[in-house]
Amino acid sequence: MDIDLAREVMRTEAAAIMTVMERLGKSFQQAVEMILACRGKVVLVGIGKSGLVCKKIASTLVSTGTPAFFLHPVEGIHGELGMLAEGDVVIVLSNSGHSEEILEILPAIRGMNVPVIALTGNVNSAMARQSDVVIDLRVKEEACPMGLVPTSSTAAAMAVGDALAVVLYTRRGFRAEDFALIHPGGSLGRRLLLKVKNLMRTGDAVPKISTDTAMSEVICEMTSKRLGVTGVCSGTGKLVGVITDGDLRRGLEKHRDLLGLPAHRIMTTNPKWIDEESLAARALRLMEDHAITSLFVYRNGSREHLSGIIHIHDLLNAGVG
Repeated sequence: MDIDLAREVMRTEAAAIMTVMERLGKSFQQAVEMILACRGKVVLVGIGKSGLVCKKIASTLVSTGTPAFFLHPVEGIHGELGMLAEGDVVIVLSNSGHSEEILEILPAIRGMNVPVIALTGNVNSAMARQSDVVIDLRVKEEACPMGLVPTSSTAAAMAVGDALAVVLYTRRGFRAEDFALIHPGGSLGRRLLLKVKNLMRTGDAVPKISTDTAMSEVICEMTSKRLGVTGVCSGTGKLVGVITDGDLRRGLEKHRDLLGLPAHRIMTTNPKWIDEESLAARALRLMEDHAITSLFVYRNGSREHLSGIIHIHDLLNAGVG
């Protein structure tokens, strides 16, 4: 019984959203153009459940490159209206279109020569008549069995707000990298902002030996750096090979005198590498693609300039994975 009712609520809300979607037309396009031409901020005004929807829409706009904020109408008529400025656009939201608080603040907004977009279920309301653009959010019924609690109407309003945000950021050419700049603390921000140079190990933390180093010393170097790998460098410092734990195991199977052999006899040539300016996420993909746990790092795309090493744990600990 509970599941049946829950499904009916969601079915009713989905139907309401589809109805509003089919009704979108000229007024929605006008709203988009008005916001794109806006030199200031988009100000969302609503009260009660509509106010909460306004806060969500404002948050979505801000996170996708459209400056916006929520203005409570009661606070607005008591001084907060000073946050508005010429060049802003106001979006008022009320299902009935007769919210007293919004009707009280609208004349002041109009007096500031700020364009108004109305989101309402009543296109003939007083609020709609005082607006420049009216988007019809009329729904057949609320999902609440008593028809009292805003459900279908708020779901439709939320959907239209999301649609506005997506259309706006698409028109502006907003990229994932732009989103990451606004969300540097999130997982997307870490994937799109962190570079190899931010996480790599440098200096004495980089395991490396020369081509003539005896394998007994190679093992000591690998053990002390605890990465399961060491780079093998030429006399000029150029990385010419790599020795991994796997190379050691294979070397023991082939050579009884392994510990006395020089590194170049055991190393694997042409090791995988990455430039320090590359995204950390790319380093992780390379490791996964080649089933390895470390990458040596170069500077300026040149294998002549070894600048560090990055291990898969460095990436995972930073939340890149």
